[in-house]
Amino acid sequence: MNPSNEVELSEAIASAKGPLSIRGGGTRPIGSPVTGDLLSVAGLSGIELYEPGALTIVVRAGTALAEVEKALAAENQRLAFEPMDHRGLLGTSGTPTIGGVVAANVSGPRRIQVGAARDHLLGVRFVDGRGSVIKNGGRVMKNVTGYDLVKLMAGSFGTLGVLSEVSLKVLPKTDAIASLMIYGLSDDGAVAAMSKALGSPFEVSGAAHVNESADGVAVTFIRVEGFEASVAYRLAQLTDLLAGRGEIVTLTDHDKVAAQWRDIRDAKSHHASGDDIWRLSVKPSDAPAIAARMPRGTRVTYDWAGGLIWAGTDSGTDLRAAIGPFNGHATLIRADEATRAALPVFHPEPAPLAAISHGLRAKFDPRGILNPGLMG
Repeated sequence: MNPSNEVELSEAIASAKGPLSIRGGGTRPIGSPVTGDLLSVAGLSGIELYEPGALTIVVRAGTALAEVEKALAAENQRLAFEPMDHRGLLGTSGTPTIGGVVAANVSGPRRIQVGAARDHLLGVRFVDGRGSVIKNGGRVMKNVTGYDLVKLMAGSFGTLGVLSEVSLKVLPKTDAIASLMIYGLSDDGAVAAMSKALGSPFEVSGAAHVNESADGVAVTFIRVEGFEASVAYRLAQLTDLLAGRGEIVTLTDHDKVAAQWRDIRDAKSHHASGDDIWRLSVKPSDAPAIAARMPRGTRVTYDWAGGLIWAGTDSGTDLRAAIGPFNGHATLIRADEATRAALPVFHPEPAPLAAISHGLRAKFDPRGILNPGLMG
């Protein structure tokens, strides 16, 4: 099924006789395998409204992310949460869509400064499991409906409803960007350095650590953005602040720094490994100890100062069982279909939260036809 507008989408869902596998651009097959008729929203494409002066854009869910970014760039604006491109990590093709970004709450390294996709989401239109069209939120950062369905839809992976339109807050692009790299730090040392940088008044917009780069050396990255004079000043101050921790190198070439952080955003160090890939969200100060409990040979990258851990393991490894209980959650991002069927892809929820999730799905999808089983 390939609806081209919201009415056709509503009719397709209302008339469905069984489970539906929802797809946007097909670039993020994350979750347990879903068996059902394919429902593509790629036909719901186009920018409905863009008001650069109001820093808002309204877009149909099937619109290519690249089209949105091109329109914003023409006005010197951007999606500040810098959504990750999963194609290199997951080995997929296709075109990422803005609906897929919202449905998976996809974000990048700047999340530590500006928040995730859901924090920039102003409003949504979607079709629930009955085929009803629901609208929530608007084009201003205010919601008085009593139900924040805007935030609820972000990260629901199409299990509560199929997005047809999203409204987003956008922000101006920055004039300059620079990186500070520290070589040779241990995981503990890197988290300490990143935390010190983030706790400083120098407005760090990214902090990441690769414990084994392409050169076989651990590298810690700190990013600053803004007006050129401000970036130069803050970069110098951070260099002084972190002096003595290891060899420090700075990079100020805009294109090279941008490419460097795209690689970090997209977890490029894990693309060619052949590993199963796990994504862990934890308290940054807990990250080194949690990584130390992973099986020997696990390849680890830290983003958001350690709040996000990318971990590459041997195929079929149950990383949650290997680590044991911890405060946070682990998501299996890349594995073969058999492993994704055998292991919970998303972190098991505590019983009270699981009951709430079940109740929400029963409310919005009483027939259980929207990506059934995808989230466990």
